[in-house]
Amino acid sequence: MGKCDRVRMCAGMLLTVTALCTALLTLCAGDNAAAAFAGRGEQTAVSTEAAGPLAGLTIAVDAGHGGYDGGAFGRVSGVAEKALNLDVAKRVEALLSEQGAKVVMTRTGDYALCDEDPPIRKKLQDMQRRAKLITDSGADLVISIHMNEYAGRSESGPQVFYRENCPAGRLLAGTMQKSLIDVLSPAKERSALGGDYYILTLGLPGVLVECGFLSNAQEEALLLTEDYRQKVAQAIVQGIVDWQGLAVEKPEPLVAVDRSDEPQAI
Repeated sequence: MGKCDRVRMCAGMLLTVTALCTALLTLCAGDNAAAAFAGRGEQTAVSTEAAGPLAGLTIAVDAGHGGYDGGAFGRVSGVAEKALNLDVAKRVEALLSEQGAKVVMTRTGDYALCDEDPPIRKKLQDMQRRAKLITDSGADLVISIHMNEYAGRSESGPQVFYRENCPAGRLLAGTMQKSLIDVLSPAKERSALGGDYYILTLGLPGVLVECGFLSNAQEEALLLTEDYRQKVAQAIVQGIVDWQGLAVEKPEPLVAVDRSDEPQAI
């Protein structure tokens, strides 16, 4: 066999292999895959940047309580607030990610952020570590998730709190409160209120969301259902989307509280 014959044979074998691969790809994955293999498919650029109305935002989601600290307890069921907070926080995390945000969680399980036997109060160390985690992450805002309770059993309705005298927090809280009312249609429509909360004094817009009253039997029953907790999460995320889309200049948050004189964890 001459040199030319060997070249023609190799070329024929290569064409046969190519045809077989194309046929296999067509069979397994359709014409698009076959076209791509043959070099005829259009290349689609894949962006690594998140898309959505919250793209570019880093949002800290704080599930209140945890571990030794159960928070409030259901008046009928005895269910601890900490578990419901975490469930709603995880739902919020998933929905925020779908909207393009980067999410930082202060906890992802049933634990507190303090040592077993710290040199300072457990609660203080826990809050210090939550605050450090949030500030170190470069978060643009913080959402703290809680459940409410009251001595009287008639109180009900979700309520949003912001840092007292903080215009940035008040704007976010007002938008969030409206979303909770619109989505959940609570029997009692509450207004956002200012207050003194450690987690809201970090120098960035933030709100503390009391999703409902565990001391109210009807609202407790709702909060124990996955469907309602999903609706709560949707309302919270919609509130953030609405806030982000406001056609107004957002006020600057108050500066972070200086806690250098507080006892620090070793």
